[in-house]
Amino acid sequence: MDPGLYVVATPIGNLDDLSPRAVSVLRAADLIAAEDTRHSQRLLQHFSIDTPTMAYHDHSGERDLARIGECLAGGGTVALVSDAGTPLISDPGYRLLRYVQSRGFAVHPVPGPCAAIAALSVSGLPTDRFLFEGFLPARAGAREKRLEALAGETATLVFYEAPHRVQESLGAMVDVLGGQREAVLARELTKRFETVRRAPLAELLDFIGTDPNQQRGEIVLLVAGRERAAGSLNPEVAGLLRRLARELPARRAAAVVADWAGLRRNDLYDYLLQAGEPSDD
Repeated sequence: MDPGLYVVATPIGNLDDLSPRAVSVLRAADLIAAEDTRHSQRLLQHFSIDTPTMAYHDHSGERDLARIGECLAGGGTVALVSDAGTPLISDPGYRLLRYVQSRGFAVHPVPGPCAAIAALSVSGLPTDRFLFEGFLPARAGAREKRLEALAGETATLVFYEAPHRVQESLGAMVDVLGGQREAVLARELTKRFETVRRAPLAELLDFIGTDPNQQRGEIVLLVAGRERAAGSLNPEVAGLLRRLARELPARRAAAVVADWAGLRRNDLYDYLLQAGEPSDD
């Protein structure tokens, strides 16, 4: 195994999802840096892996970075694992990875489970474009402000959410995005009580409100993006818009036609981007 830092994806629930390569890397590594060594020990014991471990998390200091750096400087290998899924996807590790790269050491991905991608793959929502948002702010005001900023996004939105906040978050989504916006609750993926339910936001809110069990475990929320109103432009408006975009910056062309036709400028600009017109800036 080549020296360097190995970013190893681990199961999000079902231990059988750990890849053979991941097992080999974890066994051969000189050191495993785990988000929580107690949590990771169950996985390591299941596969009879006795590699030395150390804790690496958001509160780790310079001493922990130095220990990993010393191992790599000596030609060793370090495997980075989070509590579940792919490290650095709403998990600690960014600072470590930058530290390792800045010192010229190699970083190798060992791909595998990721709750966001697993949920997206079974959601039934569009997957050609998606925006991973991680966790919404815990405070109500900040949460609503963030959702307002995302309200016009046309890509599928992907969130992680804590069980004790999922009801509040769904309620905020109903208020800001509208109760009819299609969404998916993906809970406890790959585990015994797995749930994947697609429904309008208002219906999902009612669903978890009447079944407290749906407010437990690991949760991914996916929300359909805003429909592109510009897709229904009549041919006269669309033709004028595209012609102007050949003479003016796209944003300016969209603004001119929006004033003339009484349409939303952003919708017209989105239309130009979809049509492959230059974006101007």
